[in-house]
Amino acid sequence: MADHMSDPTEVLAQVRRPAALTRLGLLAERLVRAFWPLWSVLITVIAALMLGLQDLVPVEAVWTAGVLALAALIWAGWWGASRFRWPTREAAIMRLDATMPGRPISTALDHQAIGSGDAASQAVWHAHQARMRARLAEARAVEPDLKTSEQDPYALRYAALLALSVALLFGSVMRVSSVTGMGPGGAGDVASGPSWEGWMEPPSYTRLPAVYLNDITAADLSVPAGATVTLRLYGTPGDLSVSETVSGNPLTPETQSDGAGEGATATAQDFVVAQSGRVAIDGLGGRAWNFSVTPDRAPDVTRAGPFDVKYDGAASLPFVATDDYAVTGGEARIDLALAEVDRRYGRRMEPEARPAIEVTLPLPVAGDRANFEEALIGNFSEHPWANLPVEITLSVSDAAGQTGAAAPDVLTLPGRRFFEPMAAALIEERQALLWNRENARDIALILRAISYEPEGLFRQSSHYLRFRTILRRLEANLETGLDDTTRDELAQAMWDLALVLEEGDLDDARERLRRAQERLEEAMRNGASEDEIAELMQELRRATDDFMRQLAQEQRRQNDQNGDQNAQNGPQDGMQMTQNDLQEMMDRIQELMEEGRMAEAMQALQELQEMMENMRITEGQGQGQPSPGQQALEGLGETLREQQDLSDQAFRDLQEQFNPGQNREGQQGQQGQQGQQQGQGQQQDGRGEGQPGEGQGDGQGQQQGQQGQGGDQQSLEESLADRQRALRNELNRQRQNLPGQGTEGGRAAGEALDRAEGAMEGAEEALRQDDFAGAIDRQSEAMEALREGMRNLGEALAEQQGQQGQQGQQGQAEGSDPGQQRDPLGRSAGTNGQIGSDEQMLGGEDVYRRARELLDEIRRRSGEGERPEEELDYLERLLERF
Repeated sequence: MADHMSDPTEVLAQVRRPAALTRLGLLAERLVRAFWPLWSVLITVIAALMLGLQDLVPVEAVWTAGVLALAALIWAGWWGASRFRWPTREAAIMRLDATMPGRPISTALDHQAIGSGDAASQAVWHAHQARMRARLAEARAVEPDLKTSEQDPYALRYAALLALSVALLFGSVMRVSSVTGMGPGGAGDVASGPSWEGWMEPPSYTRLPAVYLNDITAADLSVPAGATVTLRLYGTPGDLSVSETVSGNPLTPETQSDGAGEGATATAQDFVVAQSGRVAIDGLGGRAWNFSVTPDRAPDVTRAGPFDVKYDGAASLPFVATDDYAVTGGEARIDLALAEVDRRYGRRMEPEARPAIEVTLPLPVAGDRANFEEALIGNFSEHPWANLPVEITLSVSDAAGQTGAAAPDVLTLPGRRFFEPMAAALIEERQALLWNRENARDIALILRAISYEPEGLFRQSSHYLRFRTILRRLEANLETGLDDTTRDELAQAMWDLALVLEEGDLDDARERLRRAQERLEEAMRNGASEDEIAELMQELRRATDDFMRQLAQEQRRQNDQNGDQNAQNGPQDGMQMTQNDLQEMMDRIQELMEEGRMAEAMQALQELQEMMENMRITEGQGQGQPSPGQQALEGLGETLREQQDLSDQAFRDLQEQFNPGQNREGQQGQQGQQGQQQGQGQQQDGRGEGQPGEGQGDGQGQQQGQQGQGGDQQSLEESLADRQRALRNELNRQRQNLPGQGTEGGRAAGEALDRAEGAMEGAEEALRQDDFAGAIDRQSEAMEALREGMRNLGEALAEQQGQQGQQGQQGQAEGSDPGQQRDPLGRSAGTNGQIGSDEQMLGGEDVYRRARELLDEIRRRSGEGERPEEELDYLERLLERF
């Protein structure tokens, strides 16, 4: 008896749809694998025709290629037909069955081979078939495998598709019809007629899109000057011809009858639009346009305001530049306006010839350059024409090579202003020397006269020695005459000395505060600009902050010298101010100046000066010598400052290495100033007591200070590497006596100082190899580790004091505990060992403004591509860190 469950009709009816779809997939798979050469050849031929390759080669080559293409198509068709097999229904069912677990279709069509008479065996067989038939409902069509990588190992089909993609982008379907005209007798041409294509491409700097002339039906067309017109003619040569009057060199009528297809009847026409005119394609299906040329206007530039001058002489000149497309460059030319110069004193004689100052105008880094406003930034304080009338001419250029210039303006070339009388006199005589070296004799007499009785004119003897060196060298060259090198060296030495006299000794905080107050008062009396007064006010704030730190250090030195005498004498009478009181007074002074009430501002400034002079030291009264923890923090702070000085010197040497001579002269004065600071600092620390010239401290200060005059550049016997090694040894010594060893903060401080010592060792090795960039990186790591170590040490000391029960004692609160000490302004010295406090020292607006200025300056320098690669990398690291 036949098994009704194995009926083929009933079984196949359940998989009819997935089997049909699988069969279609098999058909597509076999078509692709059999005929891929056919459609690859066909696509390649179509791509070649769309690109117009048939118009670029002789007719014979087109015929040859056509025969080869036809032969390839016939062979590809025969090859595919011989391999193609139509898929049967059974093949589709077998593929569908093979993708299903247990092959349920074959199982449902099978019959029981043995055990058909056994009821138990039949029951098992029926259960198995029922399970397989249930799976038929889950049948899904099998996706075809269209991969032909085995048949096409060289991927020729993809090459054909690439050619078709290029043809679709850069070709045209209309070009295919041109091949029909290459047949015998031109029958195709008679049927289809000639055709053409054309493009108008504006100059690239206009950023305007190209125009497809076949789509332009209007007779009038606006075209930018310098545009390129491209025309392509298809069909029998001579059926179409081109006439144009826009290039300035039109084709002559005689060339139109040339049977060879030259001149106006050539199949390829290219010309540049130079003037307005007419372009026409004559013949069947031709077209004509009237080109109206839009001329490229010359760029324009105008000055947008006067010079904006900073306190240090840095100036910015705003300007506005415009162009119809984009400004590509600009320049400012500065010439001396001799007719406007006051020709008295040292400028009575004619000036020596000097080249004009040429400065490149800045352009926007991003955005539109067709209309923008920028500012020319520079510092001309050291130029011989500083503070003299000059003629400034601004000019800009565009991509077309056109130049536009603004009308010359006569302005005063800004320079730095000097308020200290001796510094101002030096700058005046320096300018006279640079005006004409024939003034040297008069300059020597004037310098000798103003220094006849030097007492009171110079704050330090080293300043007077530098002045005498300049005077002696000037007088020594009076008979032989000054050459260019000697004159420039003397001028630089006079500038450096004037800066030192104007700025004063930076370590002498009291003198710096007095000088800042005097300069601000002088600026208010002379009617200085708002920006200059703002800069001087900011300098006064910084000088006041330095002065208060110096007061705290002086008190600690008095405690070291007097021992317990302060405790016996009791507290001294004096004035004590809070940080808020001082901040409010300075804000009041600045507010009065901004309102124009200069008299009241000067009176408030004098009151502030009197209060600062009457202030007394109140820190540490009733206490003895500082605690070991405080001494350790002070020593680490001094080590941190010395490491910062070494890093600054390494950075200057890095600049000098890649820009020889650029920074040397401008930094000699700074080096001399630093030398004087070191000499005076040694005297204050007790290592060089005595009068100038008698102690070691001032002797070293004079020796290093003379370095700023262009004297012996090797007066410092120790190299940077030796100084780095000495600093590392000092840090190692400080680590041996580090307090708070038993606390967690003490262990963290020790680990941080270990890292600092390792970084110093790496910096020393880099310095010995003249790798200044690497040394700066390691020095930065050392400073960061030192700061971390000081913070950890401060926390350890605070923890240790808390364990000893000394936190609540008021005497310790202002004496031994560095975290509770207060300076004359009532500020906490902090627990991290830093000098000053972690409280806000300046007004928030000033702090943010100063930080913004520093960040803008770093960004500006990082954008100057002419700087050395190492310096640019260093600036990028600064930007990443901050």
